[in-house]
Amino acid sequence: MTSRPGGRSSEQHSGALSERDLRVLSVLVREYIERAEPVSSLWLAEHSGVHVSSATLRNVLVRLEESGYVRQPHTSAGRIPTDMGYRSYVDLLIQSRRPPRLPAEVEAKVRLSGTFDGLLDTVSQELSRAAHHLAFALAPVDDQITLRHVEFVALDASRVLVVLVAGSGQVWHKLVSLTDTLSPSELTETANYLNREFAGHRLADIRSEVIERLHRDRALYDSLVAQALQLASNTLEDVAPEARLFVHGASTLVEDASEAASEIPLDRLRAVFAMIEEKHRLVSLLNEYVEGPGLTVVIGAEHHVPDLRDFSLVASTYNEGGRVATVGVLGPRRMRYSRAIAAVEGVSQAVGRLLVEGPSGDSGGR
Repeated sequence: MTSRPGGRSSEQHSGALSERDLRVLSVLVREYIERAEPVSSLWLAEHSGVHVSSATLRNVLVRLEESGYVRQPHTSAGRIPTDMGYRSYVDLLIQSRRPPRLPAEVEAKVRLSGTFDGLLDTVSQELSRAAHHLAFALAPVDDQITLRHVEFVALDASRVLVVLVAGSGQVWHKLVSLTDTLSPSELTETANYLNREFAGHRLADIRSEVIERLHRDRALYDSLVAQALQLASNTLEDVAPEARLFVHGASTLVEDASEAASEIPLDRLRAVFAMIEEKHRLVSLLNEYVEGPGLTVVIGAEHHVPDLRDFSLVASTYNEGGRVATVGVLGPRRMRYSRAIAAVEGVSQAVGRLLVEGPSGDSGGR
């Protein structure tokens, strides 16, 4: 797994720093994350573990500032990390991180989720608890979605409620008007015909096949089959697989903002809440960042969207047999990256195992 920032990586810059400078930078970032206060050369001399004088450390801080890794919020204050400083720190974390371990009780909850959507919903809840940030789980649009079964429920003489269940567990409900009245037994027979013919087929392929059969000589079919095909056509014309996004822990954004009030303006916080409410915007953004399997970390100014430049995003994508899921967290730039990365990767690996086994532990979770 690698970090794929939304903007430029700091690797080209950090290579010019000495090992001592990188160590000082890491200690400075870690301390600022913990206390949210500028870090002084005097504090670094006492706590960094780099055995040099505070005067030497002042020179190190000057170099780091000139190189763009830290800045001084006001004269005579200590330094705080810039986005580039955070990026260097995160890159070092990723290089030295240990294999993540998801607590057994969390994985047990995830395994009891049942459907794929239930799995993603549970995952986002547990990830928010583990990382203490807003968490999300995303399944992008899947053009391989298949039909598990379809049911027809008569509401009155001319209207039928269609219940279509996909192999992934997604469910669609649609109200369809009948041209000819069908009895409950005829509706059951109609559904049985469609399930025999099309169960296990891709929805896109079913749509094409139904249209083709409807255009053939209708004399080839009895009236019930013709009605079944027409019902299927009416149902499928508006049924389109969509990305599924589950978000939990939005209240933590308010807590994060109150702890980092100087970093997160209120208008930016409102904009993020609006993006969460309009889920298609957040889905579109995540799809831009997540290019393939692995870890993605986007920090501050690396975001394409200006409203997110006071935040950092940590996400991990798992792809098994064409079934893709992305989990991640969104929080302030001053997030505890080590905790966030460990939580995201641990949950992502659990999702990966369950995509293979199925949420109940059975093989063939697809």
